[in-house]
This record gives sequence, C-alpha cells and structure tokens, in this order.
Amino acid sequence: MTTRAIPATRTAPRKNTSEVGRLLRGWRERRRVSQLELALRADSSARHISFVETGRSRPSEDLLLRLAEHLDVPVRERNALLLAAGYAPRFTETSLDDPSLGSLRAGLDQLLRGYEPYPALIVDATYNVIAANRGIALLTESLPDHLLAPPLNAMRLTLHPEGLAPRIRNLPEWRGHLLAQMERQIALVRSDALRELYDEVSAYPMPHQDPPPEPTAPVPCFALPMMVEHDGHLLSFVSSISTFNTPMDVTVAELAIETLLPADPATVKFLQEALS
Repeated sequence: MTTRAIPATRTAPRKNTSEVGRLLRGWRERRRVSQLELALRADSSARHISFVETGRSRPSEDLLLRLAEHLDVPVRERNALLLAAGYAPRFTETSLDDPSLGSLRAGLDQLLRGYEPYPALIVDATYNVIAANRGIALLTESLPDHLLAPPLNAMRLTLHPEGLAPRIRNLPEWRGHLLAQMERQIALVRSDALRELYDEVSAYPMPHQDPPPEPTAPVPCFALPMMVEHDGHLLSFVSSISTFNTPMDVTVAELAIETLLPADPATVKFLQEALS
C-alpha cells in the first residue's frame, strides 16, 4: 500500500491574546483612562475591553486600531499591538532615502531653506538630526568634530559640556526645559533608545558660568527663550516644534521640525547680516 503526502494548509500563527491585552492595558494605564471611558470613546463595552486585557477575548483588527487611536498610541507601537494580536502591521516604515518619499524630502528641504536666516532642523524620535539649515550650521560651526560627526544628535549638541551648553547663558532653565521635554516623551512612548539618551545627557556636568549679562532689549515672557552667546553677541530664541498630522508611515510619524524664532530685534539683525 502506498501513501500520499497531504499538503499542509497555511494558517496564520495563533497569538497569545494575553500579550496584546497586556500591551493594551499598559497604554490605557499610561494615558490614565478607565476601561469604561475607553469603551465609550471606541464604541465598545467595558466588559469587552476587560476581556481583551485579560486575554479572554481577541480584539478585531478594527477595534484594536480604534482603541490605539483613542489612546494616542504612537504609530510604531500600533504595529506592535497588531502583531501581538496576530495581525499584519498596518503602517510601513520607509527609509527617507526611498524614492517614494522624494516629494516629502523636497518639501522639508524647501521649508528649512525658506526659514533662513533663522535656525531650523528636523529630528527623529531620538533627536538625531535628519536635516538642518544654515542657521543651525552658524550656531554649531565652532563645536568639536566629535559632536558634529554623524549621527548628529540635537540633545548632545545642546547639553554636552563641549557643545552649546557653556554658551547658553540661561543653561539651568533651558536644560531643565529640555530634560522635562524628554521625560514627557518617555512617559508617552516605549523607547529604550530614548531612555538611554536621557540617562546620558542628564548626567552631563554643568559647566561653570558667570552670571548672564543683561540683554540689550527686553526678553519676551510669552515663552522661555534660549539665550546663547555667539561671536560676541547674545542671541535669544524661542522654540517651536511641529509634527505631521495623521501619519501613515512610522518614519514620517517620528519626524519633528524644530524652528528657533528670534526673540528680539538684535538677534534678527545679527542673523540677517551673518547669512545675507
């Protein structure tokens, strides 16, 4: 008697529903949202949310994405939730060098050039500098090579004792602002790389500084300025950060555009003359 091999059927791997439940509960607790509140937002029930979190029920792909949306889960972590539940990732992660992002790169380059002579840069989720304009190059031109070697990191450039830190005349306040910004991000996202960067830059020693000089013009009180000495001038900037709305790609979702707006007429005049 002969036997005939029966071809195996391909099925999706069965996932442990407790894993997606654990992740979902972690995000819900991180956002300080109750099961009932989340259920009302996502058009579900607190009972079903409880079953999902305890592994008794597997959420549908649509529900999982709705829950992630209402919990403001980062795009990268939405893919992790989908994988944990046994679904394929929904969001791509495209290299910025990919031809499909050519129009994005062109638009970002135009934005940086258009903001000149004022400084502007683009960073990723761990503050690595993706691109910068001539205003940033002017402020960092005298920094040591080891800080300017790729990958440039905006936090290291700013807080390192050989970086901008000794020249920032209100360093305690500005350092506190940057570290608090990183702490808020760490509380909102799961990122070992971001935590390691925070541990590194928060441990940098504070350089000795003389008391800051009196500014030549009143410094605006609507936002904390960064007051930095450059080439014998005291320059003042306020920072603004922009991100993309409703991104569908992990890479794009993690980009941030930071612009430094001159906070006084003297800074405007200096930049216009230096980069004319």
